[in-house]
Amino acid sequence: MEFDPERGRRCTECFDMRMERTALYAHEHGFDAIATTNSTSRWEDMKQVDESGVRAVQRYNNGTLKYYWAANWQSDRLTMRKYEISAAHKFYKQEYCGCSYSLRDSNDWRKANGIPPIRIGGETAGLGERTFTDPLVDAAEESQQVVDEFFAQAKEIAEAGRNRKERKKKLAMYKDRRKKDANDGIVDGINNW
Repeated sequence: MEFDPERGRRCTECFDMRMERTALYAHEHGFDAIATTNSTSRWEDMKQVDESGVRAVQRYNNGTLKYYWAANWQSDRLTMRKYEISAAHKFYKQEYCGCSYSLRDSNDWRKANGIPPIRIGGETAGLGERTFTDPLVDAAEESQQVVDEFFAQAKEIAEAGRNRKERKKKLAMYKDRRKKDANDGIVDGINNW
């Protein structure tokens, strides 16, 4: 699964594992519902995440655990509210999903698009601030356009699989598309993932 595309089978396995552990904990401690922040991010496939949550609840619904709390967390209104809360509390801003393959694929894509690599830990991020600070800037980094562009490119790169030469060739097609800073200091079209 190392070369599965983002949002592919590897991601389903990961969500299934995490939601199963969440459901087990909820079952053992008498909770009646589970939810996840994974479904709030446009970088995640909400349907994929929600299906994992539903499967997990079905496995443990013989006690108090009854449902997975699903909503359209990725709506413009709820996305902006997420950024307002995150900026107000200066929540940590993780720039990739969390697995080593996501880190590799994100950094490959960033390099091909002239974007600084992700930095793990420390006071500075690869792009922007380490924490959420401005809801409008943070929302722009996760705009639907940026997300769609990333996944279109990531799918093409994943098709190359283990073939390093073919992966480099796929990545090279983006080298002339270097993103430039806008006059207002915001980097147009660059992701935060």
